[in-house]
Amino acid sequence: MISMDEIKERVILVAVDTDGSDQAEQSLDELGELAKTAGAEVVGRMIQPRENIHPGTYIGKGKILELKELLWETHGTGIICDDELTSVQMGNLEAELDCKIMDRTLLILDIFAARAVSGEGKIQVELAQLKYRASRLAGLGKSLSRLGGGIGTRGPGEKKLEMDRRLIRERISRLKKELKDVERHRELIRGQRKQSGLKVAALVGYTSAGKSSIENALTQAGVLEDAMLFSTLDTTTRALTLDNTQEILLTDTVGFINKLPHHLVEAFKSTLEEAKYADIIVHVVDASNPQMDAQMHVVYETLRQLGAEGKPVITLFNKQDKVENPVNHKDLQADYSIATSAKTGQGLEEFKHALLEIIRKEQIYIERLYDFSEAGKIQLIRSKGQLLSEEYVPEGIEVKAYVPQDIYGRL
Repeated sequence: MISMDEIKERVILVAVDTDGSDQAEQSLDELGELAKTAGAEVVGRMIQPRENIHPGTYIGKGKILELKELLWETHGTGIICDDELTSVQMGNLEAELDCKIMDRTLLILDIFAARAVSGEGKIQVELAQLKYRASRLAGLGKSLSRLGGGIGTRGPGEKKLEMDRRLIRERISRLKKELKDVERHRELIRGQRKQSGLKVAALVGYTSAGKSSIENALTQAGVLEDAMLFSTLDTTTRALTLDNTQEILLTDTVGFINKLPHHLVEAFKSTLEEAKYADIIVHVVDASNPQMDAQMHVVYETLRQLGAEGKPVITLFNKQDKVENPVNHKDLQADYSIATSAKTGQGLEEFKHALLEIIRKEQIYIERLYDFSEAGKIQLIRSKGQLLSEEYVPEGIEVKAYVPQDIYGRL
C-alpha cells in the first residue's frame, strides 16, 4: 500500500541582526514556533550580524555558501527568513540555494489560511495572500511549485498562483467587495450593541497569551483553546454577568505578533477594529513567557496603529499556574493590573469587579419614588441601566439603580 502522507518540510531559519542585541535570537525562537505551527520541522538556524539587510540576497554571499552546506548536511528542503523578502531577494536566493524560499509573512499567511473557519476569515486570508503574491509573482514562481504543496500553498492554492496579474487583480477586487458587505454587517451588529446599552470589553493580546481560555473560563463560550499560535482568527462575543444585574459583552480577538504582515492588518481591519470600537480594553499577557515585556510593547504599538487608544485598560497577567516565582507585575499603561489564571480561576472575580468599577464610573446612582403611572421609566432603567431594587409602596414604586448618563435626564 502506498503512503499518501504529506512530506514534512525540513527548514532552516535565517535572520539578519542589524542592532547587535539578542532581539534576533528571540525573533528566531518565535519563527521556530510559527514553523512548528505550520507543520514544518526546524533542522537548523543561522543569524548574520550586518549593518543592513542585503538588498539583493537578504544575507551576504559568504553566508549563502554556509547555508548551502547546512542545507546539504541537514537534508533541508527550504529556508524561512525572519523578515519579509522582496521578489528580487526571493528570486536570487532561489537561484543560489535551489530550494524552497519562504519568509515570515508567507508563514503567518499560511497559518492563517489553515486556521480560517468562517466565511469572513477565509475572505480576509485569501485577500491578504493574493496581495502578497501579486507583488512577488516573479520571485515566487519556482519556489512554490517546487514541493507541490506544504507551507505557502494553503488557502488560494497553486492554481491561483498560476493566474496572471490581471486575474489576480480581478479576484482581489471581488474579494474586497465581499469584505465590504461583511464589514457593513459587522457595523450593523456594533450599532445594535450600542442601542442595547451593553458595554463591550475586547480581549486583546499577543498570540497564545490565553485570550480564548479567559473567555471560556468566564462565559463557557466553547472557543478553541490551543497551545499553537493563532488558534483564534474569528471574533467571538459572549455576554458576561458581572453581578446579579449588570451584563457586559466580552469579545475575543485575533492575537497580535511582532512584524504582523501589513497585508494581514489591512485584510483583518474589520476584525482587529473590535478593539477600536470597544468600551474597555482587556490586555491579556502571558506572564510565564520570558519575552513578556517585548510582547506587551508589540500589543500597545498595534493598538496605537488601530487607533484604539484613550480607553480604560485592564491588564491580566495570565498563566500564573505556569509561573515558578510569582511576581506582582504592574502595567503602568493600564488602569488595573491583575494576576490571573484561566486554568485555576485565580483573579477572575477580581477582574469582574474591575470591569464593574469601570462601568460604574460612567453611571449615576439614583434613588427615586415613581408614581405607578411612570412604570415605563422603570422598564427603561431595566433595559439600559442596572436595577438594584424596586419596591411597591402605597405612594408608588421605590427604585434604587445605576443608570447611564445619557438616559439620566429622562428619569
